[in-house]
Amino acid sequence: MKVDTLANKVAGLLLCVITALVVCKEWGLADWTQSVKPVLTLALVSIFVVQVRWSRKAFIAVALLISIALAVTDSDWLGIVVRGLETAAFIGAFFAALSTLRNVAETSPAIQRAGRFLAGQPPGRRYAALTGGGQAFALLLNYGSLQLLGALATANAKTEPNEEIREHRMRRMLLAVQRAFVSTLPWSPLSFAMAITISVIPDTSWAQALLPGLVSSCLLAGIGWGLDTVFKPRLTVTPVRTKPEGTWATMLPLAFLLVVLVLGVVSLNSLTNVRIVGIVAVLVPCIAMAWLLIQHWTDRPFATAGSRLKTYVLRELPGYRGELTLLMMAGFIGTTGSHLFGPLVQAAGFDPSSIPAWMILVSFVWIIPLAGQIGMNPILAVTLTAPLIPGAADLGVQPTAIVVAITSGWALSGASSPFTATTLLIGSFANITAHRVGLVWNGAYTLICGCALSLWVVIFAFAF
Repeated sequence: MKVDTLANKVAGLLLCVITALVVCKEWGLADWTQSVKPVLTLALVSIFVVQVRWSRKAFIAVALLISIALAVTDSDWLGIVVRGLETAAFIGAFFAALSTLRNVAETSPAIQRAGRFLAGQPPGRRYAALTGGGQAFALLLNYGSLQLLGALATANAKTEPNEEIREHRMRRMLLAVQRAFVSTLPWSPLSFAMAITISVIPDTSWAQALLPGLVSSCLLAGIGWGLDTVFKPRLTVTPVRTKPEGTWATMLPLAFLLVVLVLGVVSLNSLTNVRIVGIVAVLVPCIAMAWLLIQHWTDRPFATAGSRLKTYVLRELPGYRGELTLLMMAGFIGTTGSHLFGPLVQAAGFDPSSIPAWMILVSFVWIIPLAGQIGMNPILAVTLTAPLIPGAADLGVQPTAIVVAITSGWALSGASSPFTATTLLIGSFANITAHRVGLVWNGAYTLICGCALSLWVVIFAFAF
């Protein structure tokens, strides 16, 4: 037990140091410190490998095998492996930074009240409220929004005594929560979809992808609302209406946080040359710390905040070891594996440059969710395949068009893949399998959104 506790503390401290080093790189500070980052990342993975379950160990094993294969076949194998560790470090740092805000938000009474208010809306506007409000929650809490709103939606549904109404209500509410989350992926500066995609596609930025990403988001959210409205279940009984707890003023604290976050990101993005991931990695923890002080302002705020911070770093952050191992190793495998996969593709006679540009763009909308059906994480799918396609100039499109295509496919994977956290969480709340959530509940939604997003990707690429 003492060994496990010590390992957790070391892992938490390593994550903090790695995050600080990533921030230094993004902001152009202390370049001399960067050589230690791959070593610290290896140390962190070495701790996790003895703690995570076998499905996560398999990712580490694959990463090791790829490294060995590179050492045998590529003279520049060490440089490639270091770049893979850089990607893993970046993903771990981004996760750690985002988790600070989620950690503080989950203990906020104001956030809990806002969530209960959304979940308590009458059927006529419940889906729309959960979709719109769910996007705001997703921006602040990331996957924590699914846990919070999913739990509140389930609790609300269980108060309904009629089984028929209860089952329909739970399904519609959980789908609204899930689709709200995935609809933020094409535009949110705090989403892995945006952070990873703009890091692998040269000459792109969040500011350039924001407006087309919002269009993708509107399509994802609007089609979900439309399907819920058109296929609204016909009940054999009349449900009893209840008044929601609170008023729309309950949402003001959440709205204020969103304004602070978005204005902060936009302002720093316009005033500096720092990438959006570097801005987020600094701004989000600062907002989280300020919010933590406000939460405990009447109870020794600095001492309490310091205690919470210590607990977060030494206990709670290492508790995400499973998610961190999956995400970091997916980034490493994709980054290094593309150097092995590329020559194999060429040897097979496959030439991506012979494929029409529109087809390559549309293929990302479909390949990423299809890869998700066989358990391939979107990070792995993107980092593995994106380097294999011709550059934007060769395709005759602007680089942002590739970002729009990839993030659209990433969102569809979040809705349909039975192996993603979104479908797993929704399935656990509904007491059904993730396969049923992804392929049955979201089957038609994914197909319709895929067609709409494919059309949008082509229009944006060649008409704007």
